[in-house]
Amino acid sequence: MNQVITDGLILMPPPLADDLSVWSRQDGRPGSDTWATAPNAAIVAADSDFGDCLEILKIDSTTKVRYMGQTPIIPGMYLRVSARVKVLSGNLPDVRIAAWPGAGSDIHVTGLDEIADTVDIANYGSIITVTAILGTGDRGGVDMAWGTGPSYAHVGLDLTGPNGGQVRIESITVEDVTSVFHRKLMDWVDVRDFGAVGDGLTNDRAAFAAADAAAAGREILVPAGDYFIGSSLTLTNPTRFEGKITMPDNVRLALNENFDLDGYAEAFGDEVTGLKKGIQQLFNQSDFEAFDLCGRRIVLDEPLDIQGIVENRNTYANRRVLRNGQFTAAASSAWNDTSTSRSASWSASSAFELTGVSNAASIPVGSLVTAPQGVGREVYVRAVNAAQNKVFLSSPLGAPPSNQTYTFTRFKYILDFIGWQNLQRFIISDIEFLCGGLCSAINLPLDGLVFQIQDCFFTGPKDRAITSADEGCQGMQIDRCQFLSNEQTLNVPQRKSIAFNINSSDCKIRDNRCNKFLHFGVISGSGNIISGNHFFQGDSIVEGVRSPGIVLADANAKMTFTGNYVDNCYIEWTNEKDPTPDFSGGLSFHGLTVQGNIFFATNTAPWMRFISIKPHGTDHFINGMSVTGNLFKKTNGAQLEAVDGVDNSIANLDLNRTADLEFKGNTFHGIIKRTENPISVRAVQGSAVQSWNVDLSDFLPFGAPVKYGLSVLPDGPVRSASNVVVYSSPYTQGLQGAGGQTLRVTWSQAVKGAAYVTARCDN
Repeated sequence: MNQVITDGLILMPPPLADDLSVWSRQDGRPGSDTWATAPNAAIVAADSDFGDCLEILKIDSTTKVRYMGQTPIIPGMYLRVSARVKVLSGNLPDVRIAAWPGAGSDIHVTGLDEIADTVDIANYGSIITVTAILGTGDRGGVDMAWGTGPSYAHVGLDLTGPNGGQVRIESITVEDVTSVFHRKLMDWVDVRDFGAVGDGLTNDRAAFAAADAAAAGREILVPAGDYFIGSSLTLTNPTRFEGKITMPDNVRLALNENFDLDGYAEAFGDEVTGLKKGIQQLFNQSDFEAFDLCGRRIVLDEPLDIQGIVENRNTYANRRVLRNGQFTAAASSAWNDTSTSRSASWSASSAFELTGVSNAASIPVGSLVTAPQGVGREVYVRAVNAAQNKVFLSSPLGAPPSNQTYTFTRFKYILDFIGWQNLQRFIISDIEFLCGGLCSAINLPLDGLVFQIQDCFFTGPKDRAITSADEGCQGMQIDRCQFLSNEQTLNVPQRKSIAFNINSSDCKIRDNRCNKFLHFGVISGSGNIISGNHFFQGDSIVEGVRSPGIVLADANAKMTFTGNYVDNCYIEWTNEKDPTPDFSGGLSFHGLTVQGNIFFATNTAPWMRFISIKPHGTDHFINGMSVTGNLFKKTNGAQLEAVDGVDNSIANLDLNRTADLEFKGNTFHGIIKRTENPISVRAVQGSAVQSWNVDLSDFLPFGAPVKYGLSVLPDGPVRSASNVVVYSSPYTQGLQGAGGQTLRVTWSQAVKGAAYVTARCDN
């Protein structure tokens, strides 16, 4: 029974925005003051939530809004009066549905409940829907039971509580809910009962909205059919889909009681479409901070352009989470890398730019940049100016020729965030990326802050697991993830995939496991913390070469490397992204702490070094480095010659300028050279000589010369040639012998014996 349909009753008041002269500030009777003349009210056009609506500044203890038209009260009929309001500023009032009962010619029927329960408004900007049921019978769920006395009502709402609040009211609606009380209650409402057609062409949005309004906590049923929704829709009640929804790409669906992939996949009849619509809504509402994939496996045949899916914004700063599922790449040409080569010019004065790039518009943002000379590892295109034939880079180049040919390779990613100009506090959690050698996994936004990737599996990425093409890695956190290479069967020289790269600062890479990539990480920027990771890069070749597990691409590292398991790989520290690589001022190689790690190798070539410094210009030196409390171990094959070394294939390291280098408290197994600084050795002189030459070349780090002695402590008596004990103290001189690695200890006369000598190689 619905008398709006059967009897043609008109219950719905006109929108507030249409005519304020029919809306009373008092009880609603003719002649009362209207909102059309109120100094504290106005119609606001195109509110983002309500469209055209009424805005009121609350100045009365009870602010009333009553429709001056007569809403009929018929015995046996029940009406739901609803309103949607929000507070923009000022004091937060309370709101309630209210109505004035009348009979005959403006006769007030007294003794009845004229107000419903008050609803507190707790937050600014939150949309509050307040409802009450008005009817003749005193039934459960009826807020104002009036009996048969009144024949009509002036319906509306009250704002109570403190004054000063700026309140917007969308509209006041009246619906016939008689059927709820006059037949057996059902736990669902059917959208067809509210006019939905389901032919895929008719816009059924109004019917869905009406069904949602009528559901009042019951389930909304969407029967079999294709339901076209032409504009954005919010369903606040649980919804069961037997049919499916279709809507334009830019139209959003909010399933407030089904906000997960199960709900959206059911709504659209397709997991991928449901995922896209769920992600779209994730960035366009404030009720949910996470979208749950419900443990589902989602098969993709093309990348997901996250910003393109959201479409209506390219910056976002609120915490959002995508969690709990699996992405699987299916064979498709959409995953193929694209590669473009162009001649370009470069100058150290504009180190982040390539100029004179013909047809620059064809070079995709996010492309990896390579060239025969001067391009460090993991340099990407962050922007393109087609009009000026310019390409802007994520990192400066390392003094390439003024003109050469560059190759721009765009990898394809399962989740591609590159369209976001700034995305902050986004989290990817408990997701497996099954790339299958077809594609890469995650491409970070161009800029942003604290992008978090946690408890994820990256299996078989073709090129990269995680890429940062600009500053979107600022403060990034990668925690407890598993990286499984697609190059497990390849020997080290054949590998090309990389687990992650960093261009910015303050990143935390913690407790991850990485297996058989070319590199675990390529790190630019500073202030990063790498801790608790295990990365393995070996192969089965006896005395085989190994690749760096961690590449530090900036001399100013300012990084702690703690508690990691460096397995059949090493740390390589370079300045390969320095546009003027010859040292001319600054800190040079600075600020690296390597503490409490396990460095292990098996079957490696004896010349491998666990810590290798590779200068890309002249006059560089170590200026602040600490290597303490580590275990260095080599098994199978020849012993490792040393754990530390300088790769001077491009330039030498100025070891005479070494400063603040601490290398102590480490444990060595299967290593010939036991590197230490400061170094303490027991020097033994069998025959009496005045100067003892103590060779420290088997201990000093990176081949540095010994600078000075800290102490000489005789071990037992020091005796002259005639066996008389000598009590005088010696002095020391560094920089003696081959390479300056001998410390000379000079006594007051020729002596023999033993002494503990402590020396340093740094300033």
